[in-house]
Amino acid sequence: MDKNELNVEEMGIWNMWKGSFKRIFGCVVKDMSEHTGLSEGDFGVLDRLVQFGNGRLRQQELADSMDWDKSRLSHHLTRMEKRGLVLRKPLDRERGVEVIITPGGKSALDEALPIVSKAIRKHFLDQLTDQDIESITKLAERTKTRSSSSCKET
Repeated sequence: MDKNELNVEEMGIWNMWKGSFKRIFGCVVKDMSEHTGLSEGDFGVLDRLVQFGNGRLRQQELADSMDWDKSRLSHHLTRMEKRGLVLRKPLDRERGVEVIITPGGKSALDEALPIVSKAIRKHFLDQLTDQDIESITKLAERTKTRSSSSCKET
């Protein structure tokens, strides 16, 4: 067998890992959406504005932090602006646009954070032992470091 091919067991591990993440993530997003009306994208934008920019970021920095292309983010921000969650304004001295969380957006984020935390605990953390957490942490650190450099090489 070619070293680049996966055997049945390896493919099974990959599918199990991927499926578990999708199910857990889907449950968290579902709980959040049902209780707040925010989509995954809405939450991602609002959370990043607060976490990385103290409520405001250049649109390109926001796109980069979400790993979204400029067009996707622009369309999403248009919908969020219509709902009063964010606003965009051209930068005075430079080219570009600044995205700013509105009071309504901050309120929606504040409402969503405890719901998201509860969902993460319910659907993920409560299922883990201390040993599981230690193993997952080590795996995440190791694969983050190795995957970041190897993705750029391919």
